[in-house]
Amino acid sequence: MLVTTLIAPDREAAATPAWASLDAFLAEVGPRAFRFAEAGLRQRDDALDAVQDAMMKMLAYRERPANEWTPLFWSILRRRIIDLQRRARFRLRWLLPAGDDPRGEDASIDWADAAPGPAQAHEQREAYARLVEALRALPARQREAFTLRVLEELDVATTARAMGCSEGSVKTHLSRARQALHSQLEDVR
Repeated sequence: MLVTTLIAPDREAAATPAWASLDAFLAEVGPRAFRFAEAGLRQRDDALDAVQDAMMKMLAYRERPANEWTPLFWSILRRRIIDLQRRARFRLRWLLPAGDDPRGEDASIDWADAAPGPAQAHEQREAYARLVEALRALPARQREAFTLRVLEELDVATTARAMGCSEGSVKTHLSRARQALHSQLEDVR
């Protein structure tokens, strides 16, 4: 019994994330959350609003254990993105004449790139743009599963909690997303 009490704190320390505070967690997750939101919303300003709203809501959970922050944050952000998508669809459907798109044709993402050379920076931007377009072409659940599992490197259980579905559903959505992306991005490799 003494052996288990001596080992248990080490296991808990190993499972605890390295964030010293919620501020450090939010600073680390912010850029990835923005890219996730921008891929889902297709508008830079909407993505910034969604991430800011999710971060503000996370402040209410400051006292929660650090190992709960990741799935909680991604669940909050995902729900905020869905809310903004619904509002945009409603506005487009009821307030605009048929065929008018206020967002325009150009939905490219303008990222600052720290690549050493212009040619490499151009290739990276083109590859990223193709990836974003391929992700946008996926159904929402497949896009979410791929982003959380592959890009964010969350485990299956955490992804399932963030998406509000079973682990089997996460695996199915991820498999279908990988197949679709593989067929669309064969020439990018």
